[in-house]
Amino acid sequence: MALIEIKYFNSFVLKRTVAQNARTLAGLEVASSTRVWNGSFGIPKAIGGFFQSSGIYTDGTTGLELPSWIVEESRIKAGYNNTSTDYGVRAYIVEEEADAVDRFNSLIYSGIFNSRTGINQTNVFSVGEDITRSLSPSDGGIQKLYAEDTNLTIFQESKVSRALIDKDAIYSAEGGGTVTSSNLVIGAIQPYLGNYGMGNHPESFATYGYKKYFVDTYQNTVMRLDQSGLFEISNYGMDAFFRTQIGQLDNAGGKGKIIGGWDIYNKEYVLSIQPSDASLPKSTLSYDDRISGWTSFYSYVPSNIFSVRNNFYTTTGGSVYRHYSQAAQHGNFYGTRTPSSVIFVFNPSPNISKDFLTLNYEGSNGWQVDNIISSETGPGTFTSASDSVSDLSQGNPTTNPTIWSYDQGSYDNFNNVFPAALIPPINHAGFTRKENKYCSNIINSTPASEGEIIFGKQISGIKGFFTTVTMSTDNVTDIGGYKELFAVSSNFNRSNGF
Repeated sequence: MALIEIKYFNSFVLKRTVAQNARTLAGLEVASSTRVWNGSFGIPKAIGGFFQSSGIYTDGTTGLELPSWIVEESRIKAGYNNTSTDYGVRAYIVEEEADAVDRFNSLIYSGIFNSRTGINQTNVFSVGEDITRSLSPSDGGIQKLYAEDTNLTIFQESKVSRALIDKDAIYSAEGGGTVTSSNLVIGAIQPYLGNYGMGNHPESFATYGYKKYFVDTYQNTVMRLDQSGLFEISNYGMDAFFRTQIGQLDNAGGKGKIIGGWDIYNKEYVLSIQPSDASLPKSTLSYDDRISGWTSFYSYVPSNIFSVRNNFYTTTGGSVYRHYSQAAQHGNFYGTRTPSSVIFVFNPSPNISKDFLTLNYEGSNGWQVDNIISSETGPGTFTSASDSVSDLSQGNPTTNPTIWSYDQGSYDNFNNVFPAALIPPINHAGFTRKENKYCSNIINSTPASEGEIIFGKQISGIKGFFTTVTMSTDNVTDIGGYKELFAVSSNFNRSNGF
């Protein structure tokens, strides 16, 4: 076995064999026949070559090997002093010490694939050309590359940069830059302002249009990159939440996951934070650029998030789920129904102590109030609303909200309650409907304070500078149906201090 180095790309290969009916004597061809130019399998040993056994013809009479060889030439006709072609580039270069180098902060590019000619050079990395681009190692390793038009966005652990593709930037003495065409594959690398990166969680990346979303796990922030630069979208009312949630993502027990994806149906960035510690809560929530805010929390915990052809999908447990399907129940994720809930804070005239008397909402039937709690009214004292279940003439349903929904709190004068057949007149212990608005009074359940003569259910309303209300969909009204909530309000009086 021997190694014959290929010297040049553009050598002419002359292939010669003889037909099987040719004969040789003492190595000389005596019964010549038509040459067959169908390839060769080696160079005869007599002239310093090496045979390959699969390509050797043997004459049936003499048993001698018939000559079969190839000749590599740089001359067009293979004759002395004939026209010669340029030697061209070397076919390969032997690297005597081929040591691996880990360049965590560098880019390298190969040759191209020409689909028209079928020439594939994607495995060619020429060491004779400047095909490597390096970024600052102090910003950490490269986590993700995203190509867009003629730009390449580079996400490092602590930095985001843009590389020009097939173009370069020329800067004037005043510092101004002009982009020009160039034969460079990767041109100048320009970092974005701000020390933000992707940490070590590239799975948080999502994109739509010219906007890119990701999480900087080193800064505990959620970021958006657009044509104007980098922005912290976690600052839109959620900075404390993300500081806590992202800060406990990874621990000594392992590396957590923070999965991001674009909801093409609702035009929202969906983010799922999943700490490695199973005892810590997992959160899935969405961000809407149209209102510059975080719109909702979700009960599902996906393993992947993606959109295809105007449909939004998530995966879990090896199954794919399509969201917003007309055939599915609302609030049902991965086979488990979770009631929808909304938390409101009523704070009109912040500097005035108030008595909140009633609660009203505009929307669909089927909303109940889980709890109403006011601000502190004294040393360690809060006021809260009671369950209105006592107003029902018979029995308690499975849940005891503070204010029953319109159907759930229905009863008649014959000890029948919803969903039994009710006989008019029908009463409502909770929300009732007036002028197409659902209304209810607030019944106080606070124990007597010092100096109070009238307290608890003897009075309506709760006291405080502000009050927090939690509303949710009930368990009896059109389960899985479509329910809307347009507006929620409260009537209040100025407190007299007693």
